[in-house]
Amino acid sequence: MILPTYSDLEAAVERTAPHIVQTPLLESPLLNRLVGGRVLVKAEPLQKTGSFKFRGASNAIWNLPDHVTHVVAYSSGNHAAAVAAAATSRGIISTIIMPEDAPAMKVANTKAFGGQVVTYNRYTENREEIGAELAKTQGATLIPPYEYLPVIAGQGTIGIEIANHLTEQNIIPDQLICCTGGGGLIAGISIGIHQHFPDLDIIAAEPEGFDDFKRSLELGERVSNDPDARSICDAIITPMPGEMTFAINKAHVKSAAVVSDDEALMAVATAWQYLKCVAEPGGAVALAAILSGKVEAKNKTSIVIVSGGNIDQAMFTRALNML
Repeated sequence: MILPTYSDLEAAVERTAPHIVQTPLLESPLLNRLVGGRVLVKAEPLQKTGSFKFRGASNAIWNLPDHVTHVVAYSSGNHAAAVAAAATSRGIISTIIMPEDAPAMKVANTKAFGGQVVTYNRYTENREEIGAELAKTQGATLIPPYEYLPVIAGQGTIGIEIANHLTEQNIIPDQLICCTGGGGLIAGISIGIHQHFPDLDIIAAEPEGFDDFKRSLELGERVSNDPDARSICDAIITPMPGEMTFAINKAHVKSAAVVSDDEALMAVATAWQYLKCVAEPGGAVALAAILSGKVEAKNKTSIVIVSGGNIDQAMFTRALNML
């Protein structure tokens, strides 16, 4: 198993530079006062396609040889839209496997970006098997959402961007909190940020019922979630940590926190209230971990990854009604 290195991330920065947005670190004095510390939020909802996934998808697509004309991906939505958009930008056909219960906005976005959508039942069917079969029958290249070196390296461009910003501003962070599902985002960021700040504490955040990474980290081996578990955090509800990503994360991540759906919704509302940033529940769990006190932020400088903002109107209204 070949794992990505910092050199792979540097190559991804160069490869994706013409395509991605370098997103800002947002700060609110009122949010700082609320948690009793300094909070810098990496605003990936401002990324093209509305989430960090466009980074990994762009690096993967633009890393493909010229003879590739068709790609297949599976995703609950953010990786789906990202692969569709990146593939279209290079003139490549994309077939995207999405769960039947994926948010309507994410399905619509994927189609709008040029993806051909195939649906499946996430609770009774295996998307990896469907993806492998489709890729085989259609002669396409499979772009997995996290168990893929170019994708992890692409997500790692966030870590380098954060490190560059902190260095320019002479800021020494105490901790970084990031959501995890399959683990590609936190793995890539960990490689990137620890190259510059090796003593930084990295903490994962997950929704209740999908705390597979927390349990895996504590046991030292990958464990899965209960197949009957449910959460509104659709972007990060995966069966278990990836093999590649867990190998990286167990070496970099200090601990993990678990938040409820209501805490995630409150974080969505808080991101809008204080940062004017629209987040989706799965993209807001890292912020929820601080707001709920699951991760101590008082008298610390915390980097928080808000990973995506593709939220349906009804869910966003539900979140704002909690204020």
